[in-house]
This record gives sequence, structure tokens and C-alpha cells, in this order.
Amino acid sequence: MWVETMTKILDLIGRIFISTVFLLSGFNKIGNYEGTVGWMESFGLPGFLLIPAIILEILAPMLIIIGYQTRIAAAALSLFCLSTAIIFHNDFSDQMQFISFMKNIALCGGFLFLVVNGAKGYCLDKK
Repeated sequence: MWVETMTKILDLIGRIFISTVFLLSGFNKIGNYEGTVGWMESFGLPGFLLIPAIILEILAPMLIIIGYQTRIAAAALSLFCLSTAIIFHNDFSDQMQFISFMKNIALCGGFLFLVVNGAKGYCLDKK
């Protein structure tokens, strides 16, 4: 009983921790909309892609935190992490870019764990 309860609590904490990064990032993009559009366009991406990125970075983490459609939301964020690593952090001669690339890949892996295992407890997926 104790192990099952701790598993559910740690699963929820893990879902909150991995999601908070994207939730805050989505709100930051809203607060610095024009600057973010300019940054994206400097990489050759059209600025209108910022809108779906913001929606994904706010909606998917919220779904993961509450544990609703966790696997789908985690799959979307996993692909997002992989694509942003490749597009925005590919200058491996810059150590900070390499670290950012590896962090995105690590987050991608964390989301893949959620894709495979789903939410374990304290979630709407189990209801």
C-alpha cells in the first residue's frame, strides 16, 4: 500500500516537474511575442508557427499534469523537444548550444517514458 501511494505521488511530482518548463516557456513566449517571432524567423521559420508552439507548450503540459490524454500530450512534447533541439540548438561548437541540445534530447526521453507508461496515479486517465 505504501509503495503504491508513493508511486502515485512521485509520478505526479515527476509530471509536474517535466511539464513546468514548457508551461512557463509558453507563457514567456506570449509575453515576448514579437521578440520570439524575430528569433524564430532568424532560423528561417515563419513567425506564424509561434501560435501553435504556444498552444502546445501550454496545453500539453496542463494535460500531463492533470493526467488526461497523457500519452498523446507526452508524444507531442517529445516530438517538439526533438525538433527544437535539431532546429535551434545544432551549433555544437558552442558549448551552451550543445548543452541545450542534450537537455532537449533528455526531455524528449522523459516524455517517451510517459508515452510508454502513461500516468500512474492521481490522474484523469485512470478514471
